[in-house]
Amino acid sequence: MANPGQTSAQFLLAQRGVRQVPSPRLSLFDCPGFLPEPLCERLIRLVDKDRRPSTIADPNGDSYFRTSETCDLSPNEPAVRELESRLFELNGINPAHGEPVQGQRYDVGQEFKAHTDYFEPGGQDFTRYCSVAGQRTWTFMIYLNTVEAGGGTRFKVIGKTFQPETGKLVCWDNHRTDGSLNPVTLHHGMKVRKGVKYVITKWYRERPWG
Repeated sequence: MANPGQTSAQFLLAQRGVRQVPSPRLSLFDCPGFLPEPLCERLIRLVDKDRRPSTIADPNGDSYFRTSETCDLSPNEPAVRELESRLFELNGINPAHGEPVQGQRYDVGQEFKAHTDYFEPGGQDFTRYCSVAGQRTWTFMIYLNTVEAGGGTRFKVIGKTFQPETGKLVCWDNHRTDGSLNPVTLHHGMKVRKGVKYVITKWYRERPWG
């Protein structure tokens, strides 16, 4: 890659099972069955072991904006190492540019209201989060289980919703082709109506993490 913190549509589409959402407004892809079910089950156990209430970078006064639980997964766990290896094979992004893998758990009624993954340049914590590794480039999100009802991820601007299915990956570039931040990546982790939803999220940065 010209930029080791990024991938490209051409690289992703060369990988088996990757599909692009047909929209000129953002680069958005999915890949059903990206992770095998046994690996998903191992990752779910890790999420359950260390989960805590989720937070957001810039508090907005809405205490119900993000109601899920979150955990940081140790890179020393064999399941996490296998996940990282599969992601590198898929996207070719230098692993040094990746944030630690996060896991999220959504119970009935929990959600993450419409948000973008990049850090707002005018946000109160922008310098804190971006001074070393820079802005987030790509997001890779993987559903670890199939939810009985609800829990979809909705990209409202383009009218596209992904439903949780075990092992399905969804990924997108947080920038436009000209390099500016892309507000069309606004997405909503919708409320779970029945069951529980488990998700893995991997973010990459402009510069090495650390």
